[in-house]
Amino acid sequence: MTDTDTQHTPSDQRRRGLEMMSQVYGWEMSDGPGLHFAHTADQLFAEVWTREGLSIRDRRLLLLGALAAGGHVDVAEIQAGAALGNGELTPEQLEEIALFLCYYVGWPVGTKMNMMFGEVSKNYRKNQGK
Repeated sequence: MTDTDTQHTPSDQRRRGLEMMSQVYGWEMSDGPGLHFAHTADQLFAEVWTREGLSIRDRRLLLLGALAAGGHVDVAEIQAGAALGNGELTPEQLEEIALFLCYYVGWPVGTKMNMMFGEVSKNYRKNQGK
């Protein structure tokens, strides 16, 4: 095996990253400018999110927990919407997640997550005609 067999060209890596970003978020992701976007697409999504061993749903659950632990309810809202849109989680499961998180990250943040999940679920149902 040569070095080129184990390494990806930057364009291949970016393509894989953009494909995974599109899959994770449920909408077509286009290339973006800057170093931050490059690292997000090329490293986080092309290399980390594509690894074997965990499903996208598994990674999303871990991410929701980490975001809750950090109090990043605003960013968790994006993940919750994507999880509903991709069929990874149901509104009922999001509600259960919020209750579970109350015990691990505290009631104030867990309650904020619950309220946000409720709004995301309401918007999801409205867009689905339910």
